[in-house]
Amino acid sequence: MELVFLGTGAGVPSRGRNVTSIALSMLNERKTIWLFDCGEATQHQIMRSQIKLSKLEKIFITHMHGDHIFGLPGLLSSRSFQGGDSTITIYGPAGIAEYVETSLRLSGTRLTYKIIFNEIEPGLIFEDKMFSVIADDLEHGVRSFGYRIVEKDKQGALNAEKLKAEGIEAGPIFQKLKNGEVVELEDGRVVDGKNYIGEPQKGKIISIFGDTKETASELELALNADILVHEATFEGDKGKMAGEYMHSTTLQAANLAKKANVKKLILTHISSRYDRDASKALLIEAKSVFENTEIAYDLAVFEIGE
Repeated sequence: MELVFLGTGAGVPSRGRNVTSIALSMLNERKTIWLFDCGEATQHQIMRSQIKLSKLEKIFITHMHGDHIFGLPGLLSSRSFQGGDSTITIYGPAGIAEYVETSLRLSGTRLTYKIIFNEIEPGLIFEDKMFSVIADDLEHGVRSFGYRIVEKDKQGALNAEKLKAEGIEAGPIFQKLKNGEVVELEDGRVVDGKNYIGEPQKGKIISIFGDTKETASELELALNADILVHEATFEGDKGKMAGEYMHSTTLQAANLAKKANVKKLILTHISSRYDRDASKALLIEAKSVFENTEIAYDLAVFEIGE
């Protein structure tokens, strides 16, 4: 899995940063891509990346501010022209269905695929055999959600070396043993696959937050995450201003990462007041509290568990 940052700016586009959108690429795991927010010109950013709209499965909207949703109607329309025909589910606050449907209706847009809308409340909003997604309220000027994506634990690897040492050669039998089946060999031996499978591999946890001021609900969403994606609209000494504008600072994000015992913090949603050089100072500031911090730039790619 990897995170692709399509836009990392706050409020309005700047020369260095487009507005917010993040793709979670799971091509190896489920052959799909999930999108978190879709600010203006997200589809232009996708053209500069390896992301393909035909692979898009789910869109999670954190909140209804324009810098997080204005790119959505255009992206959905373009997906039809690019051969997308599979269903998309859009999760988000109340109003997201009306916004999308009205935009498409008034523009005369006809899609070649179905959209399912899920206007969410806090709690478990999706689960299958591979992943679960939990949402909870943050604190912003409008209702804003944070998302916690949890990959289910994966089966341990088959110990091929142990099998070969016991005279069992690779072939179709390996797949049966990997499935945990009991197999009778040609020489009469009975082999139980469960005895040759290693410990389960712990699934990854990714926490992606919408806009928020410092708030208590963040901790549970972020707890023990492999990656926490958090806004850092302002530098550390502007805590009062951040609170008034319902946003966070670098130091607030870093302190949360430390308290929540996350493995890596990625800062995004950077105010246009900070150019690339000033952004480096933001990173240094956050690292003074939580060392394993990165700052996202447009089209940056981060491997999950890197």
